[in-house]
Amino acid sequence: MQNILIYSTPTCPYCKMAKSFLKDHDISFTDIDVSTDANKAQEMIEKSGQMGVPVIDIDGEIIVGFDQKKISQLLHIK
Repeated sequence: MQNILIYSTPTCPYCKMAKSFLKDHDISFTDIDVSTDANKAQEMIEKSGQMGVPVIDIDGEIIVGFDQKKISQLLHIK
């Protein structure tokens, strides 16, 4: 099973889209709310070089934004 982290905020529409996409495909993930956790926000910035959300970490592969094509490729979703 792949380790998937989504760094997000509650008000981000692209974060919601990314999480819905994974849920629709029965893929489990860990949601990290960077609006309430400064340490995790810093971790996200170090991984991605970005302050924007979502940042999706799939087994160390970093995706900035909701890139459905890239997520599908990494998770082998058709």
